[in-house]
Amino acid sequence: MQPFDAVPSSSQLGASVRVVSKELTGDIAPLLQRLPANPITFLRHGEGIVGIGEHARLTAIGPNRFAELSAAWLALVAEAQVTDEVNLPGSGLLAFGAIAFADASTSESTLIVPRVVLGHRDGRNWITTIDGATLEDLNADAAPLLADSPSLAEPLVPGRLTRSGFKQAVASALEAIAADRVEKVVLARDLVAPLASDFDIRNPLIALAETYPSCWVYSVDGLFGASPELLVRVSHKQVSARVLAGTAARGTDKGVDHAIGQALATSHKNLAEHRFAVDSMVRSLEPFCEHVDADESPFSLALPNVWHLASDVHGVLSSNSTVLDLAAAIHPTAAVAGTPRANAIELIAELEPFDRGRYAGPVGWIGADGDGEWAIALRGAQLEGSNIRAFAGCGIVSESEPDSEAAETDLKFKPITDALG
Repeated sequence: MQPFDAVPSSSQLGASVRVVSKELTGDIAPLLQRLPANPITFLRHGEGIVGIGEHARLTAIGPNRFAELSAAWLALVAEAQVTDEVNLPGSGLLAFGAIAFADASTSESTLIVPRVVLGHRDGRNWITTIDGATLEDLNADAAPLLADSPSLAEPLVPGRLTRSGFKQAVASALEAIAADRVEKVVLARDLVAPLASDFDIRNPLIALAETYPSCWVYSVDGLFGASPELLVRVSHKQVSARVLAGTAARGTDKGVDHAIGQALATSHKNLAEHRFAVDSMVRSLEPFCEHVDADESPFSLALPNVWHLASDVHGVLSSNSTVLDLAAAIHPTAAVAGTPRANAIELIAELEPFDRGRYAGPVGWIGADGDGEWAIALRGAQLEGSNIRAFAGCGIVSESEPDSEAAETDLKFKPITDALG
């Protein structure tokens, strides 16, 4: 496994950052074909941004992690000298981020400012460089991609929570629901494995992007995956989010598959779970927006391995808040924690025998103007030294059944297990 670059702490940033974004013209290869070793990525439908190298790393731990990262980012932006000839989302000075799920997590939350960013959006390509960095300098020592190299030294196996232990946790959650402690709680389990000695993160990233093009394919500081859920996007005061809650397996043929999608859209259990998540999102956004609108009814979203109930939420920003401020207010949503939120988080800590780390936390990017895109870190895994840990979870409501919920986690592990081969 190739090591991640050593990076300076936030105290070593220097007084000023010179940032230049300019358009690339001519015959430009797609971003997936231009991934460097250990890339930082946020891509969807072949569009997005790829970071190369690290100019700076901002870190925080604990309940004030969002505010601390936001303050450090604003301080860096205030000292930056930016020349942006592109003016598209993702051009100019930006930082990629991955933020821990829980206030009590021992995992660092990070914002990483790359030395070079490659971007593609709306048919245009660009490059952003910091302090004179060049793409040639950074690619000089880049290792070639070995497409057939294995990702894992051994198969993924249950981690801290076995399948039977997960079903017991679901049963305990149902008792808590019956006692009116929570209305919904989201529980997860984990899989672990040692990495192959020549593991190259580009291989699973490319596999995820090709198989799940409608998902947000992310890679930040060893956290990577393909998330179907947009936590929040801010672009020129326009706020948007996508809420997913309610899941069913895809059918074996077209007729069966269609029937499953229709059944999901009328399932009382899944509709109730979904409503909790939508209401939570709207309430969290309202203090920041002139108005917030959500789809009146969810739609069935088809991914290669599952159906989801989905709703899009839109708003207009009424303040000078950044996308990171909104992410702080929204996270964790009912789709990944439960409702009431505080009670659900407390129950998760009791029933899950591990620190989720950055799983189900926000992952994405923020620009110098405060705009950006953040997904929820789902359908993915975290590199932990020479090992890897993958997570999958599901929402527990009064009509849930332990066996069915365990089967749902199998479906949600499939993107990352397939990508790892």
